[in-house]
Amino acid sequence: MMTLKSNHLQTTILSIILVLFAAASLNGQAYKKQELKDSLAQRPYFSIHKDNYFITGVPTNKTIGRSTADAKYQVSFKQILTRSRLPLDTYLYMTYTQKSFWNIYEESFPFNDINFNPSIAVGKVFYDKEDRLKGLGSVSFEHESNGRDSIASRSWNRISLEYTTTVYKNTIASFKAWIPFGYKEGNPDLLEYVGLGQVNVSHTFKPDKLIFDLRLRKGLNLDGKGSARARIYFNPFDNNISNQYLMLEWYVGQAEGLLNYEQSQSMIRIGYVIRTNEFKWFRGKNQ
Repeated sequence: MMTLKSNHLQTTILSIILVLFAAASLNGQAYKKQELKDSLAQRPYFSIHKDNYFITGVPTNKTIGRSTADAKYQVSFKQILTRSRLPLDTYLYMTYTQKSFWNIYEESFPFNDINFNPSIAVGKVFYDKEDRLKGLGSVSFEHESNGRDSIASRSWNRISLEYTTTVYKNTIASFKAWIPFGYKEGNPDLLEYVGLGQVNVSHTFKPDKLIFDLRLRKGLNLDGKGSARARIYFNPFDNNISNQYLMLEWYVGQAEGLLNYEQSQSMIRIGYVIRTNEFKWFRGKNQ
């Protein structure tokens, strides 16, 4: 039953994406090469990497109770290590992301799972023939684990390749693939749930006000294992200079956390988020 729901959700969301793409037009206000270099030079060395948030919610596929409702929060940052020119006009940076699942409705407020994800990466900006921004690429070494030992230990390493670009006006897509290793001891079947890559699509309906984001993963096998994560960001205030939103998230599938990655779930959560601004240049100069 959970597999059917997951497949239906992924089909529905993919249909929404196709509608968005069909209704949009290409963004002609892309940054030129020198403009982007000037903007990058002014960016701080330390910044947000992924979303930083605190959200809470309930399951939709099981009985709601103290042990099934929870909170999830994430802290993520990025540190540029050098802006000096490296071979192929690349730059070096490191990231750290910590995602926690917290059973705040149980009596002792226990943490169910904490996932640690540091990385070191090389990034590069790509331009088209007219020297306009075309995409951002990176190659990174990532480690992810839950910091436990014995039978509760979960970890894996990967070499990740990621490319982000504008696909239509106000629509940004990131394509990420990885070469995994060092995962067979504590979680030998992990790839059946996380696969070998993911696609993330973000569409801005109203700049700094309303944004839709979708991430899809498919496990290695032909069955329904994998995940779909849909998010809606809404800013209820008149301005948004601090990039703060309310976020509604729906996660369907497996491997939301490492500890019980085989379990299928459907969780709806809502809360506060400081949204990443890492790909702001793709919004164009008019936003």
